This record gives sequence, structure tokens and C-alpha cells, in this order.
Amino acid sequence: MTAAAVPQPRAENEPSAPAARGRRSSLAVALLAGALGAALVLLATSRKWAEGTASVAQGSLPQSANGDDITGLPGALAIVGLAALVAIFAVRRLGRGAVSALLALSGAGIVVSSALGATDKAALEEKASKVSGLTHSPIHDVAYTPWPWVAAAGGVLLLLAGVLALGYGRHWPAMSGRYERAGTAGTAGRARTRRGGPAPDPDRPEELWKALDRGEDPTQAPARQDAERGA
Repeated sequence: MTAAAVPQPRAENEPSAPAARGRRSSLAVALLAGALGAALVLLATSRKWAEGTASVAQGSLPQSANGDDITGLPGALAIVGLAALVAIFAVRRLGRGAVSALLALSGAGIVVSSALGATDKAALEEKASKVSGLTHSPIHDVAYTPWPWVAAAGGVLLLLAGVLALGYGRHWPAMSGRYERAGTAGTAGRARTRRGGPAPDPDRPEELWKALDRGEDPTQAPARQDAERGA
């Protein structure tokens, strides 16, 4: 009679299969949301957010303002958020938490500034003043496009990426670990070469040049070696 297989206990620090899948999923979602959110914000801020008509002496002239004309904050925060998303994998522990918080705050700032810019006509009024030559030139028939809300949606995605990084980031891999291991291995290999490698041949041309660089006379080295062997 065959004995039933006894399940082996899982190590204390080893995550369960669902937990491991959740951590991988959170990493994939955060990367996708962060990259897509930053791209949406940068695209939206380069598009027209508002348009209107300025009154001048000859009649009226149409005016328009891009997102960057109305507010430069969403575009700047998108770049900060994208840099924070990359930096998450280069830091650990408290540093990773701080960078994750910066990513989340960048997303929240984009949402707020984009919502405020969706009804802002200061940029249109400034353009109207330049066209008319008046200090306070009125702007009429103001209309707004959906692009500010596209930028706000990008901010929400960056905020989501930051929240995921705050919740699961401590379990994500770090780039620095691999490079540190590679650097340690390379240092150990060089140390073994220094300990176990053959002694340099003083008659080789490169060794003669090294001796000259140190201020030594390489022609005297064989004589000293012969004298030492004779002694």
C-alpha cells in the first residue's frame, strides 16, 4: 500500500503562489499605467485646450491656447512622475517609499492642475491683449476642448502607479542588486588573478615601459637579480 504524499511546509518567507502572482501583476500594471499616463499628459498638454475671439479695431480675431500656454504644471509633473517610475527600481527600502510617494503626488498634482486649467481663460486674455494692444482686452465666445480631461486621466494613471508602488513596491526587484553582485564577482575575480597569476616578466616591452614610468632603470634589474642569486 502506497503511502500518501505528505505536503512539504512552505518556508516562512516564501510567498504563496497567489501572492507571487499578485506582486507580478502589480508591477506590470504600475509600469503600464505610469508610462501610459505620462504619455497621455505630454500629448494632451501639446494640444489646444481653449479658443475664443478677441475684439480688435478691425473686427475680431480668433485666438487659441494650448495646454502648455495655460499651465505648464501638468507637463512638468508628467516628466517628474516618469523619472520617479524609473527610479523606483534603482532604490530600496525607505528610498523606494519616498520615490513611490513622489510618483503618487505627481499624478495627484496633474489631476488638480488639469482640472483648474479646463476652465482657465487667462492665456486667451493675454494673447488678446497682445493682439489688440490693450492691457485688458476682453475675449468672447470662449470654448474649451476635452484635452484637459485627457491630461487629468493621465494623472489618474500616474496616481494609480504610485499607489501600487507604495503598496507592493517593497516586493519588486531592484536593478542595483544585479549590478552589485556583478561588481562583487568582478572584484573577486581580479583579486584571484592578482593572487594566483604569474609574476610579470621584466623583459617584456610593456614591463620595461612601466619601469621607466616609475623612474627605474630597467637595464639594472637583471644585474641586481644576478647579484642576489650569487649571494
